[in-house]
Amino acid sequence: SRLKYESGTHRVQRVPLTESGGRIHTSAATVAVLPEAEDVDVAIDAKDLRIDTYCASGAGGQYVNRTETAIRITHLPTGLVVQCQDEKSQLKNKEKAMKVLRARLKARAEQEQADAVAADRKHQVGSGDRSERIRTYNFPQGRVTDHRIGLTIHRIDDVLSGDLDELLAALITADQAERLKQVNE
Repeated sequence: SRLKYESGTHRVQRVPLTESGGRIHTSAATVAVLPEAEDVDVAIDAKDLRIDTYCASGAGGQYVNRTETAIRITHLPTGLVVQCQDEKSQLKNKEKAMKVLRARLKARAEQEQADAVAADRKHQVGSGDRSERIRTYNFPQGRVTDHRIGLTIHRIDDVLSGDLDELLAALITADQAERLKQVNE
């Protein structure tokens, strides 16, 4: 929850070892902080289903024309339709159709979750342009500047080693102050 403030474009200014003229090279990296995706569980309520039976078609002799063993299940909330007429037993066809329906609903839910994560990632990362920077790491001066709150610290080695406490505390304080300001307006 504290690392959510790290999402965005991070700009790095450095002088590479191969640079003979001592010029500063600027590059950018985008960061997205997302929660781990949970496994999607599909619960199907019986009242959300419309189950139709009909005579199977195709080869099988006169038996297929006399008994309604084929099953068509419609999931009303999504409009998904699954049909099964593989077995001679209506019960077996229904079980098979329910498995297929459950698999399709799970695939649909996983795709919706993946789309939501992709949209969240795109929102966090932006275009990746250096002008959208949230933080600059300047190696020649040994400083880290967070542009959202205007905080500059001269401990780049500590920050790159994972000591983000000072930055995160300032970001959390600024975020809470902004939320309080919005509530009071």
